[in-house]
Amino acid sequence: MQIQPILAALRRHRLATVLIALEIALACAVLCNACSMIADRLAAMHINSGVDENALATVHLTGYDLTKSADVDARALAALRSVPGVQSASLLYSIPFGLRQGTAGITTDAAGQHFGGVIEFYIGSPGSLRALGVQVIAGRAPQADDFHPFSGLLPEEAPIQITQSLAEHLWPGANPLGKQIWLDKYRFRIVGVLKNLVRPDPPGWPANQRQWSVFVPAQPGPQFTGSYLLRADPRVLPRVMRDALAAVAKALPDVVIDRDNSHTLTELRNSVFRNDRAMAGLLVGVIAALLLVTALGIIGLASFWVAQRRRQIGIRRALGATRGDILRYFQTENFLIVTFGIVLGVVLAIGINLALMKWFEVSRLPYWYLPVGAIVLWLLGQLAVLAPALRAAAVPPVEATRSA
Repeated sequence: MQIQPILAALRRHRLATVLIALEIALACAVLCNACSMIADRLAAMHINSGVDENALATVHLTGYDLTKSADVDARALAALRSVPGVQSASLLYSIPFGLRQGTAGITTDAAGQHFGGVIEFYIGSPGSLRALGVQVIAGRAPQADDFHPFSGLLPEEAPIQITQSLAEHLWPGANPLGKQIWLDKYRFRIVGVLKNLVRPDPPGWPANQRQWSVFVPAQPGPQFTGSYLLRADPRVLPRVMRDALAAVAKALPDVVIDRDNSHTLTELRNSVFRNDRAMAGLLVGVIAALLLVTALGIIGLASFWVAQRRRQIGIRRALGATRGDILRYFQTENFLIVTFGIVLGVVLAIGINLALMKWFEVSRLPYWYLPVGAIVLWLLGQLAVLAPALRAAAVPPVEATRSA
């Protein structure tokens, strides 16, 4: 089929053609960027935490005198360990998907000249790393003599475990064991590498930084108290959690239980990603609505042009055009309009993505989304124009001529 007559016909209907092309361009831009954002949120929601989430819970206390922290910890841990079904109870500052209490920037030199990024410090008492179920893939886990009391925000020196993701960021391709990181006056020597240990708030960080965590062994103290990690069989964990809260309330009636942050890790994960699920659902709705409006626009325009061209269709049929010829004409015309829109949409999609990256720290749009979006819109356009094109192809030559 010759394209020139179709282009000539479209030039006679510039306004309608441009409006549909712009609608398709907007649909292409929104489709590509929305799908990319949905994929980012789904990836975040399914992030590997590196811990045994189904077997873990946390209890957080507040409203107590820091000078009495040793007594608070002793009574709280005794109450938690007395609950039937509790396999272990330990202190852990910062909780996966829970409270974020150890976020800070580090350097890889004592002078502070080489910034290493902002990471999460998980400060844990004896048994806490084992309770988390984190996998040590190089070096060693904490030993008994690694745990020391401290009075500041962190131990001034400590052997630590670092995640594989953070190690690769700090020293690409090198062995991190034995290397050191600094936080002001605090110095830490790396003795182990963890496969994964997610930050407490992964949605708030770029995808490549969600595992930037370290584990710091320490003994409880005034600045390290009131945040407890429980481990139990997943089958009884909900019951254990209820009993644990009741036991702590009974043992420490003068202390406030932070019930907003005292949950199983499964509940905390669901809470952390609640907004991401809602956003993903909203974006799916936007995509569906936009594609529906685009399809209706194509159907409406094609139906209008079929009604306008009944005499022309009849003449072509009388001159020997088959139904297939008429059908292909409208499908080719639609393909050209959609193609014009897609070309504009690709440029618009990239521009929107660059703006989102600059202002909202959205990840870069994978370029393979563009051809996939184009294929979706081409298919949508062909399906939308099919019914009007079939009606046009079904018009008898004599009836079309008489309707002139």
